[in-house]
Amino acid sequence: RATFRAMCASTSSTSASTSKKVDTPPVVQPRAPIITRRDIVLGSALAVGAHTLGAPAAFAAPAKLSDIGTLGLGCWAWGNKLVFQYDESMDDELQRVFNRAVDGGIKLFDSADSYGKDGRSETLLGEFLRECPSAKKDGVILATKLAPYPWRVTSKSFVDAAKSSAKRLGREQIDLGQLHWSTGNYQPLQEGALWAGIADAYDEGVIGAVGLSNYGPKQLRKIHKYMTARGVPISTLQVQYSLLSRFPELNGTKETCDELGIKLIAYSPLALGLLTGKYSVSNPPPGLRGNAYKGVLPGLPTLLETIREVGDAHGGKTPAQVAINWCICKDTVPIPGAKNVRQLEDNLGATSFRLTEGEIDALDRAAEKVGVSVSQNIFQTA
Repeated sequence: RATFRAMCASTSSTSASTSKKVDTPPVVQPRAPIITRRDIVLGSALAVGAHTLGAPAAFAAPAKLSDIGTLGLGCWAWGNKLVFQYDESMDDELQRVFNRAVDGGIKLFDSADSYGKDGRSETLLGEFLRECPSAKKDGVILATKLAPYPWRVTSKSFVDAAKSSAKRLGREQIDLGQLHWSTGNYQPLQEGALWAGIADAYDEGVIGAVGLSNYGPKQLRKIHKYMTARGVPISTLQVQYSLLSRFPELNGTKETCDELGIKLIAYSPLALGLLTGKYSVSNPPPGLRGNAYKGVLPGLPTLLETIREVGDAHGGKTPAQVAINWCICKDTVPIPGAKNVRQLEDNLGATSFRLTEGEIDALDRAAEKVGVSVSQNIFQTA
């Protein structure tokens, strides 16, 4: 520990970042999509039939979300039985989690139409928001991700999916609608229809702001070019990012987002629980997580030791709080999950301090020594 303190002491504390004043952007009126021969081949031309030229949007949606908060809440576990053993008996506690999160200042709640049977996670979020007693509920941002299922091969089918999600969320408009993943790796012919579909949903007012998920820098530039031609700004990109999954900062994703003015959201910032300190080779995570990450567990103790030393230097912060704060210091908005109020309180505590540059560097180097990263999402593109 003496070595660790000496390593960190030479670097001054990083001051909390100050938010820049963002001018309110002009309302973007719907426009006809710019269709090229390539778009027609990809299926984007299908959007024309559903596009009303010159008609005003149903909502005066902001061009971009300028503030989604410092910390969000991921709601994958709210409905997912396979990975997180969800059961409806958990709903009362999940509602308490939601209400406390709103009171605790969390704005962004992230879901997906594939989280749980029949979009269970979205349905719960809609119910919880409707019944939330907090005065802060008006500031809540409900985000969801729309899956490019094989049967969603037209732009209209994607707009219809967005409308269904909005209904489950209890909203006339989804605050942040995101493409859950790109089909570029396995079905590139579907990609154009998906792009056109989410752009149409934005133009029609079904989606207030557009986001992406699991896009790498190469594919991100392609869709950014298309959306720019359509007059549709991209607000966010959501990727797997943690001390055990640093690909976004190493493969150019973070750099590309900074260049294009896209905010990076970090999902699985706790590596599905591995960075909480709960698990080890002798006590692996339950279910699929245990099998998926058994190769990471042997090298984990050294990283956890450094994480605990950093936490001790900040008055006893937990491993989860240090891991989440690391993501915040990397200029991302982490969205850890929480299935009970205790886990949520732990997450909220991650915003009460700031790592120093020396501590960030020590954590980076400790993560490198693990030697193995958690596997990337199979739908992640280059």
